[in-house]
Amino acid sequence: MQLQVKGRNTSVTDALFDHAEHKLERLARIMPPWDDAMTVELELSVEKNPKIERRQIAEVTVRTKGPVLRARESAEDMYTAIDQAARKLERQARRYRERRKSHAGRPALDELAPPPPPEEAAEPEEYQEEEPPQLMKRKTFEMKPMSPEEAALSMEMLGHEFYVFRNEAGEVNVVYRRRDGHYGLIVPG
Repeated sequence: MQLQVKGRNTSVTDALFDHAEHKLERLARIMPPWDDAMTVELELSVEKNPKIERRQIAEVTVRTKGPVLRARESAEDMYTAIDQAARKLERQARRYRERRKSHAGRPALDELAPPPPPEEAAEPEEYQEEEPPQLMKRKTFEMKPMSPEEAALSMEMLGHEFYVFRNEAGEVNVVYRRRDGHYGLIVPG
């Protein structure tokens, strides 16, 4: 396991690095043996807004041969944020390992357990004019070819509503969670 720790608005001390390494090394034991070349990126940041109670943020991204696992936790101190993120990643890694064991190969898209239907949000009573949204963050990631089933599994592991991937033919596709709890696939036409 390779661990990279970055700090944003904070410095990464040796004690923080050692604590993070100790907490995140348990992932290597949980992950399946074929994922031995995983890299773990930990970004520690501090929000400067004093009105935010839990300003210490630990954001962890685990890149494996399978899906990308990600956790973001905030707390009043950095050690607690790291602990919470590590626990969340351990749960995701166990779920990933169990799914790989139970399916003994590629899971079928319709065999993945759909999540419970989302609760309907109440309509706002008054329309308030707001500023148009701005692009605040840009993410770049490698898109390796995969099947829609693998993409749905990756989406489940990340806890996202959609997942952009490149299919075996090299085309960009999107798998998404439908309102009825099942999955949909968008293919370019």
